[in-house]
Order: sequence, then structure tokens, then C-alpha cells
Amino acid sequence: MRMITFFMVGLTVHVVFFLSIFDIYFTSPLVHGMTPQSTQLAPPASRLVLIVADGLRADSLFTRLPNSSCRTPFLRTIIEESGTWGVSHTRVPTESRPGHVALIAGFYEDVSAIAKGWKENPVEFDSVFNESRNTWCWGSPDILPMFAKGATGDHVHTHTYPAEEEDFASTDASRLDSWVFTQVKSFFQAAHSNSTLKATLLEDKNIFFLHLLGIDTNGHAHRPMSQEYLDNIALVDTGVAEVVSLIEDFFGYDGRTAYVFTSDHGMTNWGSHGAGHPSETLTPLVVWGAGVNKAQRVTESQPYEDGYLKDWNLEHIRRADVNQV
Repeated sequence: MRMITFFMVGLTVHVVFFLSIFDIYFTSPLVHGMTPQSTQLAPPASRLVLIVADGLRADSLFTRLPNSSCRTPFLRTIIEESGTWGVSHTRVPTESRPGHVALIAGFYEDVSAIAKGWKENPVEFDSVFNESRNTWCWGSPDILPMFAKGATGDHVHTHTYPAEEEDFASTDASRLDSWVFTQVKSFFQAAHSNSTLKATLLEDKNIFFLHLLGIDTNGHAHRPMSQEYLDNIALVDTGVAEVVSLIEDFFGYDGRTAYVFTSDHGMTNWGSHGAGHPSETLTPLVVWGAGVNKAQRVTESQPYEDGYLKDWNLEHIRRADVNQV
């Protein structure tokens, strides 16, 4: 009897300690009931193109090939000539959902979402998509719906491929990214002959979000050092170049489009993510277009001691790191 009592007391203490973790750490950081605020200052951009290459490591994008050529010539040109670059620092857990919430909603994910497999919103939250006039999204059915679900009205438009396409054993997951690029091109081509859609696109406060899952999927299946992973990065660079050209042509090169290219998280050498290793927390950030400084050449040393500037041959271009959130 004494042993049973001792066991029950011990079990109770451990249960209380376990539940206290959820009470202390799994509490939402959000405050509800606040009135949205806006500024009277005129924005430098009329529209935003946000491109997130899921699972892309910073070093995989920025490192040159052994022969000094570049796997991503378009983005490299942006970095060295017409945009601003840096490292976006994520934090644990390095998963797709909390990464996208940090990028698009501007807060660190309520970790209780892990109890729902990072699929559902444990609490409602606002996002830049919700505050836009219209947002069009293309990509994974695991990511896009969570931003449409919490939006007021019907101005967040999502276009996803079937969930069964996300095959982590696929030999060619880059087709997921090809699908996105093809859909975006078809969308803008159709707008030329659709006066209603064209008029909507020409309004301000519009966002175009491209979620590219192929790199992450290839990383899980083949590892980040594999040819599949690296070739997928090159495919994304080509696709981004084509989409940017199409968008600039559609809007008549009006100089009012801002572009952000980044990643939600990185990946370890063995194809996993979720923890806090630098390969998981360091993600690339390349920004250009309306309201963004062009590349700034520097001759003095920069305030970064991680050695990456030399590794990436970018000591001469000003680096601007940010926290992902």
C-alpha cells in the first residue's frame, strides 16, 4: 500500500511538472482586440512578390561553384548589382509552419501548434496577407490554407497542387516548383485578356506569394549535398528570373514592385530540420525592387565574424542580416 501511494504521489508530481511546461511556454504571445493601425506615408512599392524556397540553406545559395561560376546567376546578379542581401536568422523550431508565420505574420509561432502537427491555427492571428487588398498564393496545400483561413473576407486566393504530389521519396520533386512557376505565368497571361482581373492587379496593396517546396522535398529525400537538391536550386533561380521578367512586363516596368526571396528554414547535412544547428537557422535573404537599396560596395571589414563573407566571396558587398520575424 505504501509503495502504491509513493507511486501515485510521484506520478502526480511529474504530471504537474509536465503540464506546467505547457502553461509557461505554450502560451500564445498574441494580444487580441487591438485596432489595426496604418500610416499616412506613401509606400515606395505598390505590390510585393514574396518567394519562399522551402528548406533552402544560406550556404547552398550563396556559395560559388569550385570553378568560381554560380549556380544561381540571376539572384547573384541581384546581390552584386541591384538589391540587398543578408542572412535571415530563424529560431527553433525550424519547421515550415512557424517559419512562414514569422515571415508573413511577424511573430513567433504559438508553440502549442505542434500539438496540431503545425497544420491548424491554435489561435487566430493577423498577417500581411490579411491586411493586403488582394493576395494570390501558389504552392503547398500544407502552407497556404492557414493564411486564407484566418483572413477576413475572400481576398486571399490560394492555388495548390494535390497533397499526394508531396512525395518525399520522389526522384524529381522539382516538379512542385515547376508547377508553381507555370501557374504564375498562366495567371498573368490570362490577365491580359481578362479586364476585371487586370484592373484588380493594377491596384495597390497586392501581394503575390510563391511557395516553393521542391528544394525541401529533395533535401529530405536525397540530402542537401545531392545533385537533385542543387539542381533544384538552379531551377528555382531560372524560374524566378522568368517570373520577374513577366511581372515587370505586365506592369510596364513602373518600378513599383518589391521582391523578397528567402527561405523558411535550412536543413542539416543528413536532410532533417527542426533543431537549432546553423545549417537549419541560417537562411538566405535577397531583396530588390521598389524601396530597396541597391548593392553597396564596401572596402572596410564588415561586422560579421562568422567567416561566411569570405566563404561566399561576398566581402565586397554590404551584408544586412535580419531576424526572420
